[in-house]
Amino acid sequence: MAGKWIATKILFPYWRLTRGMTLGAQGVVIDGGGRVLLIRHGYRPGWHFPGGGVDWRETVEAAMRREVFEETGVIVEGSPVLHGFFANFQTAPSDHIAVFIVRDWRQPAVPPPNREITEQRFFDPASPSDDISPGARRRLAELFGKTPVSQVW
Repeated sequence: MAGKWIATKILFPYWRLTRGMTLGAQGVVIDGGGRVLLIRHGYRPGWHFPGGGVDWRETVEAAMRREVFEETGVIVEGSPVLHGFFANFQTAPSDHIAVFIVRDWRQPAVPPPNREITEQRFFDPASPSDDISPGARRRLAELFGKTPVSQVW
């Protein structure tokens, strides 16, 4: 809980002052059976796609590849497909998330749970966990339920 407090009370205002816009990148990792990989963070509730912030002088795709590997041990291979950019104004007035579809990948080892990522699991996109994040639920509906793509996370 202390880590969440530090991130929301100290780090986020700093990021807002030093960056005009925040940009994140997430990967929808799909296995051969059509299931999607979701993660649970130690600092926020619910299940999410793996991903994180784009660093200075880093492409969005490179950030997604780096974050997916760091959080799950998944090595993205081939060319992931950009699903879209989504406004995440609930987090900040200028936050956006790029979402990539990842079908070509391998996972040589699953990292042990830690303070940042407490769990990872594959879910059927038609029936993910009840506590999946609203944004991830919308993306799954777009990708697998033939729902129109929204601009909002």
